[in-house]
Amino acid sequence: MRPTFLQRISLAVYSLVMYALTPLTLFHLVSRGFNQREYFKRWSERFAMYRAPAKVPCLWLHAVSVGEVNAITPLLQSLHAHYPETPLLITTTTPTGSARVKALFGEQVQHVYLPYDTPGAVNYFLNYFQPRIAIIMETEIWPNLFAEIGKRHIPLLIVNARLSERSMRGYRVIACLINVAMQAVTQVAAQSLADLKRYQKLGIRREQGQVTGNLKFDVKLPTHTSEQAQQWRAEWGVRPVWIAASTHPDEEAIVIAAHKRIREQYPDALLLWAPRHPERFESVMELVNEQQWRVTDRLAHQQPARDSDVFIINTLGELLAFYACADVAFVGGSFQAIGGHNLLEPASLAIPSVVGPHTFNFVDITQLLLEVGAVRQLESPEELPEAILRFIHDKKLARQCGEAGRKRIERERGALDRTLKLIEQYLK
Repeated sequence: MRPTFLQRISLAVYSLVMYALTPLTLFHLVSRGFNQREYFKRWSERFAMYRAPAKVPCLWLHAVSVGEVNAITPLLQSLHAHYPETPLLITTTTPTGSARVKALFGEQVQHVYLPYDTPGAVNYFLNYFQPRIAIIMETEIWPNLFAEIGKRHIPLLIVNARLSERSMRGYRVIACLINVAMQAVTQVAAQSLADLKRYQKLGIRREQGQVTGNLKFDVKLPTHTSEQAQQWRAEWGVRPVWIAASTHPDEEAIVIAAHKRIREQYPDALLLWAPRHPERFESVMELVNEQQWRVTDRLAHQQPARDSDVFIINTLGELLAFYACADVAFVGGSFQAIGGHNLLEPASLAIPSVVGPHTFNFVDITQLLLEVGAVRQLESPEELPEAILRFIHDKKLARQCGEAGRKRIERERGALDRTLKLIEQYLK
């Protein structure tokens, strides 16, 4: 379907705005670079300027950052097994996502940053890599990119697609542009019926979408995870361990207050703390030092000492291993209006979780785990220490709730096979 005159005008205005914002995007890279130096590197990729020769044609998958890369890993492994002669290209947006790709796949795949959504960069990117198919993870809609993919008749699939009410309302503000993008989409493989219906409200037709489930249910745990956790816990000494994972700045004081309260009853309690963003590692370390707690960290010390009060996980891609060591997990982004983070990782390890009221990015998963008691959702930060203490006090309850979550996840598996079958239709 050709864009209407109004849509073409909207796309032209949007493109001019994107070009005009280029100085701001450079300023953004510089400002982020002071906290995370990787943002100073590889700027040419963000404008689709490449030195190394491309391996073409390729299968292209886009995953924004670490969480999406982890979720797409089983799919990538399956595609590599099914199409060993076809190069795989993975794009990410963040340096942390890039680092995760390299850690998981090394030289087995090509990797670059997704270029900015300007017509010039998008055209050069597609000309350079010549993808046979475009597979976009979750919720990434770029009008110029999608429109150009549609012009070239490249199959465009949004897989593991999720769309919160909040995101949908934001996209509908620019409905004209989003309609252009949606016309280019071949299929939406949604996590849930609710997600699919929201995509339909953005403009995809009924025959363009289906519910395939959540790929994150199909992520397989490393075989040694439980054994490693037991060994680590033995080295740390017999004491309560809780983890604060993927926390944001406004939640840091909440975690400090909770650990103070927990230590009143369990002076030897150990907090494992994984801030969401690498630029917060040093700040969190300073906050902990202000409490005069004994603190160690992953980079400098590898493991908590027997007398550590707090252990900072200041590395990427290791959260799963430390979830396995905890008695209970607090999953961040939920007291701050971020929308929550992935609850499936602790649940898959039979670890009960506690979250705040803001889980709108994971409504279905949260509800699924709430129904079996694997997650406890709180209204206020003041409830956090008591919720953590409840699971520390009652180990039988913690085991029951954790095991209920693990079994519920087992029943939800299957999204990987359904997604693969959908992709294969467009690679024959």
